[in-house]
Amino acid sequence: MPFPAERPRRLRRSERLRALVRETRVGPEHLIYPLFVAPGSGFRKEIPSLPGCYHLSADEAAREAREVERLGIAGVILFGLPEGKDAVGSQGYADDGVVQKAVRAIRAECKELLVATDVCLCEYTSHGHCGVVEGQDVVNDPTLELLAKMAVSHARAGAHVVAPSDMMDGRVGAIRTSLDAAGFGDVAILSYAAKYASAFYGPFREAADSAPQFGDRRSYQMDPANVREALREVRLDVAEGADVVMVKPALPYLDVIRAVRESVDLPVAAYNVSGEYAMVKAAAARGWIDERRIVRETLTSIRRAGADVILTYHAKDLARWTS
Repeated sequence: MPFPAERPRRLRRSERLRALVRETRVGPEHLIYPLFVAPGSGFRKEIPSLPGCYHLSADEAAREAREVERLGIAGVILFGLPEGKDAVGSQGYADDGVVQKAVRAIRAECKELLVATDVCLCEYTSHGHCGVVEGQDVVNDPTLELLAKMAVSHARAGAHVVAPSDMMDGRVGAIRTSLDAAGFGDVAILSYAAKYASAFYGPFREAADSAPQFGDRRSYQMDPANVREALREVRLDVAEGADVVMVKPALPYLDVIRAVRESVDLPVAAYNVSGEYAMVKAAAARGWIDERRIVRETLTSIRRAGADVILTYHAKDLARWTS
């Protein structure tokens, strides 16, 4: 047989050629960096299970955000560790809450950086669940009013984007209605539309002190076996007014990201979660993997699956390596 006329290796001969024809690109402009904000001032403490990530007071969060902005990363998303917790997570929607203070501090320092906030009760409730609890049940509809109050308080503090992660039915519609009524029609909603009940959240629950005190979250977060259900959740959130829809976690659910990308015209986000990050950091610390190549390959795979936006703890590392 004659040698084939097509030789794909021609376009792999040098880095310039490979870059010229590269189909999928990932850079700091595609990334959002999570920050964990805590009470006090001048406070910065590394999170043991998330090397390189910290609990930060509002002033330290602003300092961190300045670096994030300098690195060209698109934005940050804030999670709060309140001074106190109660059954209804009231610190989550208090105007002087830790996230609200951090939003104001960051907005005062950073002019271009996008500021998003996590909207969920789990970090603020004494029971650790994402909604109002009656007996042993997390009840849906009474939770919606509190989530809407939290979203409005974040918008009032200056958040550009609010990101409900609770997985209550109807919360996107409730938040959109409340934001509009309060005069925050321009604040976008990034919905955790397909959030799975995943074992990959372990380090985050330590970082955010948000583990449930009884039971688990499988009655409201999604079954990892389901894809069609994810598409249903996404369609509902789009109909209720979501501006961006997200799949969480990312790596074990690349097929879901692809299915969502093919089903909607909205931007699609994915959360490269704490467990995914911690495994890479642990293996790299032992010299078992090439961290830079693994991170680039991981984030590229998420983009290739269809994510326009990636929330990732690797954001600063990738930005430094890119620069």
